[in-house]
Amino acid sequence: MSKTEEILKRIRVALKPWEKDIVEKKMFGGTCFLYKGKMCVGETKERLMVRVPSEKMEKALSTEFVGPMNFTGKPMKEFIFVTEKGFHTEEKLQHWIEIGVAHAKMKSEQ
Repeated sequence: MSKTEEILKRIRVALKPWEKDIVEKKMFGGTCFLYKGKMCVGETKERLMVRVPSEKMEKALSTEFVGPMNFTGKPMKEFIFVTEKGFHTEEKLQHWIEIGVAHAKMKSEQ
């Protein structure tokens, strides 16, 4: 199993509590998971992509192994990349998954 497939498997397991509302989709050169049509987390190039509320961005970006999600030279609003060291334990992965799902829930209710 490739590193990417291992990461995707871990994400799928972490998303089990919300699986009836989750859709998997190819986006951003990787695989994204959408909660009720809103992207919450994903994987690209062995990094975790997480959607984070604006008011939590500063704290998230100050976390080790986290950086802005940037494909074009301009960071995307409310999105971060987490390198593998930032989600190497199931506890750390679950932390990021919960942030992403909470944000997507909020967006889906607007």
